[in-house]
Amino acid sequence: MKIYNNISEFNSDRKSVVTIGTFDGVHHGHQKILQRVVNRAQADNLTSVLLTFFPHPRMVLQPDHDLKLINSIEERTELVKDQGIENMVIHPFSIEFSRTTAQEYVKEILVDQLKASVVVIGYDHRFGRNRSASINELKEYASEYHFDIIEISKEEVEEVAVSSTKVRQSLESGEIERANRYLNRTYSLKGHIRSGKQIGRTIGYPTANLHVHQEYKLIPGNGVYITSSCINGKHFFGMTNIGVNPTIGNGNYRTIETYYLDFDGDLYDTSMELFFHKRLRDEKKFDTMQELVSAMDDDLKRTQDYARDDK
Repeated sequence: MKIYNNISEFNSDRKSVVTIGTFDGVHHGHQKILQRVVNRAQADNLTSVLLTFFPHPRMVLQPDHDLKLINSIEERTELVKDQGIENMVIHPFSIEFSRTTAQEYVKEILVDQLKASVVVIGYDHRFGRNRSASINELKEYASEYHFDIIEISKEEVEEVAVSSTKVRQSLESGEIERANRYLNRTYSLKGHIRSGKQIGRTIGYPTANLHVHQEYKLIPGNGVYITSSCINGKHFFGMTNIGVNPTIGNGNYRTIETYYLDFDGDLYDTSMELFFHKRLRDEKKFDTMQELVSAMDDDLKRTQDYARDDK
């Protein structure tokens, strides 16, 4: 897959099948759209193109809204690549770009620059300055500039019954299994292992403290989860606590701490990807450290059972 960091960089000697959107999460619904693009491109000997944007438009147009994204732009790129798209154009979204009129958007970007022969788009897609144009205006431009439209109907979208908003809501509320179904994969966080207070060592549960690279990356809601990572080429399950460790008294500082089953070694300063499989319970403030350890013992047994059943 070729990656372009600006619309102006795109160059192809073939006409294209284009779809447009932020595609945060590259969830099941997005995958369906991308497959339509790939299939049409292959059938007509065209090249497939995804035009996407970074930063997310809402980050630019609503800067006071603390939007968290399901994927980093690097993760999004890899997920799109897995769908077979040949070209991904990641255009910088700005206030200036948001003022592009609908006709400029279609004529100068889709037709002249991206050489669109076919545009695959959802029934509710809006574009142009102030999102003023809809699928109806796009159909008029298609007639004027001689390209086809494949409209993803409301029925098809509702049949999938998934959206980036629903994925975010599921993750924020800790409903990780629902989020994984929406995404059609296991949600993960990438980062570096940093040193923590090392209190876990004193109670028999040494943990790896994950620091996520991007501040905008969505971290699942506070609680205890069954997770896994690949460490030195081997797969290890673990139990991960996301939260402020209220029993120990961590203030409002939120951490992501994982105790890995059957692992003995130093992970400090290593890169890690943490996959989330199942939520075990809410984070809770216990009256004593013994009650905390007892709860963790129960978490460990359930994690061990899950790991055994997964083999």
